[in-house]
Amino acid sequence: MIPARYAASRFPAKLMQLLGDKTVIRHTYDNTVATALFDEVWVVTDSDIIYNEIRSYGGQVVMSRKEHESGSDRIAEAAADMDVDLIVNVQGDEPFVKREPLQKLLQVFSGGPGEQVQVASLMQVLKDRQLINDPNYVKVAVDRQMNALLFSRSVIPYPRNQDAAAVYYEHIGVYAFRKQALLDFTRWEMTPLEAAEKIECLRYLENGVPIKMIVTDYMGVEIDTPEDLAKAAELLQSR
Repeated sequence: MIPARYAASRFPAKLMQLLGDKTVIRHTYDNTVATALFDEVWVVTDSDIIYNEIRSYGGQVVMSRKEHESGSDRIAEAAADMDVDLIVNVQGDEPFVKREPLQKLLQVFSGGPGEQVQVASLMQVLKDRQLINDPNYVKVAVDRQMNALLFSRSVIPYPRNQDAAAVYYEHIGVYAFRKQALLDFTRWEMTPLEAAEKIECLRYLENGVPIKMIVTDYMGVEIDTPEDLAKAAELLQSR
């Protein structure tokens, strides 16, 4: 499921910006379908413009009936009446989504240990100091079992000891949930850290639900700003 909000605070109408010959949301939808990993792919939106964009190309799209604070809340409304086991949330601003990372994400739910996993998400190693310091890049710290300890727009870990070999991970806004975990999320109130950081997955951690993190290779460019759109256009041209 692809939550697609039109009025993004940092870059309004970003999902309808042209990237090459298609809009950002069309790239995300088409590339998610092209992975062939899912029984169904749906865009969930609050916008007639995005709704008509997806419908005009024969895609599956549903309108939200309520106002929502987060993408997870938005897709939970649509998924509540669906007979599904696992739900993957691919953010609408991830136009370069591809099969291998999503396959790795789904695999953590299989086998004996996988039965205990309720929520999983993706991250990639971040090495550019400018990006590490950029609050638009959400960082995540993990334990030795690769469960998230904290998500933040600040630099985590903070390099107090310059000699320590700290690894920085960027959180990629792609999640997989068991359906009940997603529905539980919508029943909880917004938590203090979530409200402060504007990072929705902190609601799980603050309610004691672990998030299994999977390291993946470069996923492309997440479109949060006009500058990101320019980077995405360069990446698209280089392919």
